[in-house]
Amino acid sequence: MLKPDTKYIYEHVDGITYAREFDKTERKIIGMTHQKLKEVHSIMDEELWYNIRKSAEFNPALQRALEQCILLYKLTNHYEEQYGNSKT
Repeated sequence: MLKPDTKYIYEHVDGITYAREFDKTERKIIGMTHQKLKEVHSIMDEELWYNIRKSAEFNPALQRALEQCILLYKLTNHYEEQYGNSKT
């Protein structure tokens, strides 16, 4: 990713660490804070579920699986509200 024997300027903005060559403008992401990584994963999860819902409109098997997933979530949620967390 980074070239040996090259001078870099490092910048840290909004939880992301960038490196760019001294005489260039293009930055490369070389790291991020744990909080920023959690935010990125959350966005990716939201995008994934959006794509699943959109695909289910044209895929009956996926639609049924999604409905089963929602039902299981609601049943689990109801059980936990009634009887406490099932993981304890």
